[in-house]
Amino acid sequence: MKTRAAVLWEAPGKWTVQEVDLDEPGPTEVLVEMVATGLCHSDDHFVTGDIQTGMTPMVGGHEGAGIVRKVGSEVHDLAEGDHIVTAFIPGCGKCRWCAAGMQNLCDYGAIILEGNQPSGGFRMHSDGTDVGTVSTLGTFAQWQVYDQMSVVKIDPEVPLEVACLVACGVATGFGSATNAAQVRGGDVVLVIGAGGIGMNAVQGAALSGAAHVVVVDPAPAKKDFAPQFGATEVFADFGEADAFVRSVTNGQGADSAIICIGVVTGADIGRAYGAIRKGGTVVVTGIGKDTDDEIPGINAFTLAMYQKRIQGALYGMASPREAMPMLLRLYQAGRLKLDELITKRYSLDEINEAYNDMREGINIRGIIDFTKA
Repeated sequence: MKTRAAVLWEAPGKWTVQEVDLDEPGPTEVLVEMVATGLCHSDDHFVTGDIQTGMTPMVGGHEGAGIVRKVGSEVHDLAEGDHIVTAFIPGCGKCRWCAAGMQNLCDYGAIILEGNQPSGGFRMHSDGTDVGTVSTLGTFAQWQVYDQMSVVKIDPEVPLEVACLVACGVATGFGSATNAAQVRGGDVVLVIGAGGIGMNAVQGAALSGAAHVVVVDPAPAKKDFAPQFGATEVFADFGEADAFVRSVTNGQGADSAIICIGVVTGADIGRAYGAIRKGGTVVVTGIGKDTDDEIPGINAFTLAMYQKRIQGALYGMASPREAMPMLLRLYQAGRLKLDELITKRYSLDEINEAYNDMREGINIRGIIDFTKA
């Protein structure tokens, strides 16, 4: 069949919305009619060239939700009509990491920038040229073929335009607070960057009982947005936020600092490191350039003697098949804000405009609504 999709042909570049050919699903795959997909900053890294993909052309997108329309002969846990959310790290269920409950570190994660499918090969083509898919997904398409290890069945009562958010941004931010930072009641938490991921770190910290959830974000709109999700203080300047944190911790510093900036630098990590107390944790959730390998402001003496910790966080250090249903249950119980995260809905043709809005700090999270003309 044919479908419309947003394709990246070169980097740096921009998304080209065009018609591509889509193969039938293989034995372990499903054909999905997409309903919505979130616009995560990670996909913008491919456009700017900050992160190199294994190939171009490539269809972007990894934060999607849709309805299964056809299943392969070896697919037994999914059926036509099922509602699904995509998992940007495939979960084989057999490797060391999956067996240990760390599906977010599945060995199949090694292929997510290569463009091919877990079972091999490509399902999209343009005039005879293979078209890869980001994270073995490529959710920036009206129709898509996914391997069964890359989708999670969800409760059909949850609106799909909301459910797509737990595919990445919500789970990544929420888990950065609850799992990576291990926020406890009474903590003082510094959240640096309050976009689609950072705002959910705010929610995770607030729901964990933090006494202060201090946000740093220069975008004027975030001063109004962040308190709605649990922020207790919002600053445009890091220095002002650091001074406030010290004023409420007897000069000690934050219990944890969660970095959710769109493009993280070593200097950002160094500043966060300096803002935490002894025994505190810096969580690096945002992604930087894959060539940036220096972290100024950190030395071996204070790292050891102050017992500080720098913790990376992929998908909020959670397993997608466990985290997605849990987060959606919190949403259904009225404990987790998801509808409020969606600042604007765009059509597929508006994808480049949508990413411009993201860069300008206008949105918490924009989504592509495939029902929108």
